[in-house]
Amino acid sequence: MTPLTGIPSPPLEWASFEVGPLTVHLYALFIVAGMILAVLWTDRRLTARGGEKWITVDFAIWAVLLGLLGARLYHVFTHPADYFFEGANFWRIFFIWEGGNAIIGSLIGGAIGIFIASRMTGIRMLAFSDALIPGLLLAQAVGRLGNYFNHELYGWPTDLPWGLQIEASNPAFPVGLPEGTLFHPTFLYEMLWNLAGIALIVLLERMFRWRTGKTLAAYLIWYGTGRIWIESIRVDYSEVILGMRSNVFGALCLVIVGVALFIYVSRLPVSQLSTSIYLPGRDPESETARATEGADGAEADELDGDDELDAEEETSTQSSVHDEETSEAKPNSGDVENTPDESEEVSTPSKS
Repeated sequence: MTPLTGIPSPPLEWASFEVGPLTVHLYALFIVAGMILAVLWTDRRLTARGGEKWITVDFAIWAVLLGLLGARLYHVFTHPADYFFEGANFWRIFFIWEGGNAIIGSLIGGAIGIFIASRMTGIRMLAFSDALIPGLLLAQAVGRLGNYFNHELYGWPTDLPWGLQIEASNPAFPVGLPEGTLFHPTFLYEMLWNLAGIALIVLLERMFRWRTGKTLAAYLIWYGTGRIWIESIRVDYSEVILGMRSNVFGALCLVIVGVALFIYVSRLPVSQLSTSIYLPGRDPESETARATEGADGAEADELDGDDELDAEEETSTQSSVHDEETSEAKPNSGDVENTPDESEEVSTPSKS
């Protein structure tokens, strides 16, 4: 039997291709594909829970924009040696197609985007996050294929049969290792971890009818735990915080937040657990009722205004009539006859 030689990396030329004057990067295509899948799945789950159809798009706009910004900035500032050195091209900070987008940073930026969209749409932030989780894990799994085509984010050397082949000319290839060394395919580990997380979380969600943040909490615990050990075996450089790699520290924070959130939600009294995914008074029926009341109020004001005008016109008319009647009742001085009053007549005796 021929010995296994590990997982071959695709030719680096496949990482991008030309379409007319444009250069299309597979890394970006995988990210976009993951986003589309996440939006479709999330919208289906959110609609089933009472949300308006395609309201997920409102969340996606904010979450994607701030998520991409957070992902890039987190990576840049946790790998400063790759971007801040003498003669470095400053604009490479924004070259996201070259790879280097930290998931933890995207979660922070995306959470801010979801918070903004929550206030705009009236959907509870935790309710939307619960609906998002399976689609988010799927998007993260698909996005890791971009790392495979970019020949990046691999782990320590290994002699395991599924070791990843990396060319010795790769800038991240460890100095001193012979050509042909195999490395842990950490991109593959995370893909499998995320897919397993989807199955586990959806199963637990259906078994225990999770709502109000428990699905989000389970994701933070599951994903953070996986990232701790995956980040611990990567060969690329990152800053050290409290004796840990920055990405390991960030993943540990995700786990802590997830545990705290799960405990907090579990202790909430049933009376505080709303069955609606909308904030109080922000559901479509309430919005429609307010709009109707507003229209009725405007119509009532208009009718009141018409009544006031009619009353004014009636008062004016009555005043005119009264004036005319008064004018007719008042005698003209030129038409008065000067007749003697009967009471003033003088009786004279007649002569015989």
